[in-house]
Amino acid sequence: MLVSIIVPCYHEEAALPFFLREMRKTMAALSGEFGCEVELLFVDDGSRDRTLELLRGFAGEDKRVRYLSFSRNFGKEAAMYAGLRHARGDYVAIMDADLQHPPAMLREMYRGLRSGEYDCVAARRENRAGEPPVRSFFARQFYKVINRISDTEIVEGACDFRMMKRRMVDAIVSMGEYNRFSKGIFSWVGFRTKWLPYENVERVAGETKWSFWKLLLYSIQGIVGFSTAPLALASVLGLVLCVGSLIMVVYIIIKTLLFGDPVGGWPSMACMVLFLGGVQLFCMGILGQYLAKTYLETKRRPIYILAETDEETAHEP
Repeated sequence: MLVSIIVPCYHEEAALPFFLREMRKTMAALSGEFGCEVELLFVDDGSRDRTLELLRGFAGEDKRVRYLSFSRNFGKEAAMYAGLRHARGDYVAIMDADLQHPPAMLREMYRGLRSGEYDCVAARRENRAGEPPVRSFFARQFYKVINRISDTEIVEGACDFRMMKRRMVDAIVSMGEYNRFSKGIFSWVGFRTKWLPYENVERVAGETKWSFWKLLLYSIQGIVGFSTAPLALASVLGLVLCVGSLIMVVYIIIKTLLFGDPVGGWPSMACMVLFLGGVQLFCMGILGQYLAKTYLETKRRPIYILAETDEETAHEP
């Protein structure tokens, strides 16, 4: 059996030497305990530091190491998709290069898949120790919201760190959509999944590439990709405002007939105009998000473009 381990990389030159040292221990343990072969497939997501240079060196020193390099930064979702497409293993794992995903868990994941009871063994963070409180709060709210409005259940604390059987990998690769939200895709394809809880771990080196703003945009992408509830919300909001306006019209007519028509102040009128204008822009924004995603999908642009691979480098004179 061959186990492929996909490692997306973006500006990870500081963490890669630590990662490879730990992974060699884990690879030896997997081979020794289960007799399987292991390959590391790094995906360089258009890094501008020495990440690609290090990957070339790793591949030259160790035949178990492969790499793909993008022509520019396409994002982690594209890197994971490229890794899944090019992985050769009967079992395929995805993990980060910063050692926030403990390599030792790969043995337990492989053991769970070999039992035949599961098609996927995934890691789930039990806590968010070390994260800013505001970021942790919004992360918890995101899982609550998307599970309430979407038919696809996403386990709170679920991460991309997981190992899957080939049939599940093939199902994921068959979903060639441009706007990808892997946490939702992993759940949408189904299959039997076992969850392994683990404690949050700090990065071994370097800095996180996920700012609060990027995480917010990523969460919006997930909601738009796996729920049409925001469209329904815009419709319901418009209906409520229409009914409310009719009630106000009836109220003003009755008040005028019974008590006269006292002149109201402009502040109340200005507030109503601003409120209704804000609601309209909010609903237009929701429609715009879905329209933009549809527009990008219809272009049929490639999810990623490869600039270099280890196989090409190996055949260079």
